[in-house]
Amino acid sequence: MSHNYSLGKYVYLDSPATTQCDPRVTEKMVPFFQELYGNAHSKNHAYGWAAEEAVDIARMHIADFLGVDDREIIFTSGATEANIIAIRGIVDYHRYKAKTPQIHVITSSIEHKSIHACCEQLEEEGVRVTYLPVDKNGLVALDQLANEITNQTVLVSIMAVNNEIGVIQPLQRIGEICAKSGVVFHSDVTQAVGKLKIDFNGSNISLASLSSHKIYGPKGIGALFVKRRPVVRLRSIFPGGGQERGIRGGTLPVPLCVGFGEACRISSQEFPDEFQRISSLSERLAAGILGNIPLAKLNGEKISKVPHISNFAFPYVEGESIIMGLENICLSTGSACSSTSLNPSHVLQAMAVDEYAIQSSVRFGIHRFTTPEDIDIVLEKLPVVIEKLRGMSPLWDMYQEGVDFNEVKWM
Repeated sequence: MSHNYSLGKYVYLDSPATTQCDPRVTEKMVPFFQELYGNAHSKNHAYGWAAEEAVDIARMHIADFLGVDDREIIFTSGATEANIIAIRGIVDYHRYKAKTPQIHVITSSIEHKSIHACCEQLEEEGVRVTYLPVDKNGLVALDQLANEITNQTVLVSIMAVNNEIGVIQPLQRIGEICAKSGVVFHSDVTQAVGKLKIDFNGSNISLASLSSHKIYGPKGIGALFVKRRPVVRLRSIFPGGGQERGIRGGTLPVPLCVGFGEACRISSQEFPDEFQRISSLSERLAAGILGNIPLAKLNGEKISKVPHISNFAFPYVEGESIIMGLENICLSTGSACSSTSLNPSHVLQAMAVDEYAIQSSVRFGIHRFTTPEDIDIVLEKLPVVIEKLRGMSPLWDMYQEGVDFNEVKWM
């Protein structure tokens, strides 16, 4: 049975979920699916040596991109796995090796679902977890972080850039608090790499998770940065043949490693120009939305955010209805990992955004292949769709009649 996967002409603005694999990356990977198909762990012949060298070069590209030592890069299947290895690795080390009687982990209320799911499992196993609140702009409460750390705290895990609203957390200040208390600091930097420069040493980050497919590389490959000095002690949760410093066993997918490395090399070279271009498109999008759609509002701090991710609320209409009404425009209401759930965004809830505004929020992701024409198409169609939906919305009628929604008791 044959399938035709040609989609035709679409405007794709869902880059926080995934990005197109850059054609230059794909081209670099192809030989390692075909003639250079060796196992990077085979030490006895030319095929293995070629694969090993390709993996070493890819690891160096990733390390150079992050500004770290290539020996600090551990390949994983993606950022979710890297997050779990980091959190469970630290907790299990203290539980089984250090015999720590009571273990405490601190994270934030707006982390990626993989962090929260892992922490919830740990709570079932007796680990105490603190979920730090955030303010109305999505920034963590630093004073509370410092106050919550005790001599039982073994890990603080706070993401660099939020995947729904794009807010940048103050990593350096978080790192200073952790270093002062001697606590390991892990950060999910998936939405940050390629979008802003992170000083891993200056931020005192001991562990960091990232993913290839968010920076124009292939899916199925990611990495965990594990700082070498001071030594971070992890217990392996993926034992195998001793690969990846014994932290993550299993045969490495050489083509994916090569693609990830090439994606990092390209991003490193093109970062300044790309950042400026995407910033310009983001400003164009925001000006068009806020200037032409009544009551439209940007969720989160405008100053402390990456330009690649913008989350707007369009009160009194459903976000899902907006997306359905925008024919041939690819958007989302939030994280792809939560898209099968009808629950409101946990990120916007943590920011105390009004319930009706949460339900009306849409995320826009601008990327390397976004054009000014793409933005213009969105700005042409979006106001029309929202005006049409508001025309059918009883909530919009109530708003125009002056109803105070804070006084409404919803059934």
